[in-house]
Amino acid sequence: MKTILITGSTDGIGKLTALKFAKEGNTVYIHGRSEAKVEAVVTEIKATSNNENIKGFVADFSDLKAVKQLAEHIKSKVPSLDILINNAGVLKTPTQKTKEGLDIRMAVNYLAAYVLTENILPILEKGNNTRIVNLSSAAQSTVRDAVLTGDASVNLSEAYAQSKLALTMWSFQFAKQHPNITTIAVNPGSLLNTKMAKEAYGQHWSPAEKGVNILYDLATSDAYKDTTGKYFDNDKGETIGHFASAHPDAYDTTKIENLLELTNSIV
Repeated sequence: MKTILITGSTDGIGKLTALKFAKEGNTVYIHGRSEAKVEAVVTEIKATSNNENIKGFVADFSDLKAVKQLAEHIKSKVPSLDILINNAGVLKTPTQKTKEGLDIRMAVNYLAAYVLTENILPILEKGNNTRIVNLSSAAQSTVRDAVLTGDASVNLSEAYAQSKLALTMWSFQFAKQHPNITTIAVNPGSLLNTKMAKEAYGQHWSPAEKGVNILYDLATSDAYKDTTGKYFDNDKGETIGHFASAHPDAYDTTKIENLLELTNSIV
């Protein structure tokens, strides 16, 4: 049995993936920003899966201090972690900036995942064949320094695409630095039937299960155990996607170094 943490798992593919793991008897930690919602989802998953080993963590990922506190809390409660799925993400939001003045998509989709993962590294290293699955996107766009720092504003689709490329670039670097952990960036599928797609685009192309199944496979299947530092594109292929090239910047060591230098100064 595995111990799994899935961020942003009170709805969408995060919640459905948590349920899939729970039904197999794994220990699953879900996360959300609303305490009431986290508690409700924990109760619901326990009942649906007949598994009592479901627990919840609460933190607002637009607040990086809260993410650091969450990491400390996780380290005090969880002895080791086998699977981390950095699934939390936003596109359309009522406010565009965090209280620190960062673009909210950059903060939630990239910086929070970075802060959480780097801070819980000790328990990831204690995991059994540890895997990290980072949710990227087909939308990837060159990261501009001023957008990362919150000094320049772009439209929400562009901010989203930059945040997803930043996450992918860091993924590849993290994989190099920690060869004992399998780290994969994935586009789970464009316009899946989730709340995020409905709110942003009012439509979907594929069922949410398409995304759930690939997250589950990348996190557990032997087929992917040695495929660290790669990008999986679930839009490719007929029924299941395959590894593909991410944005060219994800392979540019100078750009990656610059990104991580700036990221460290922000966090």
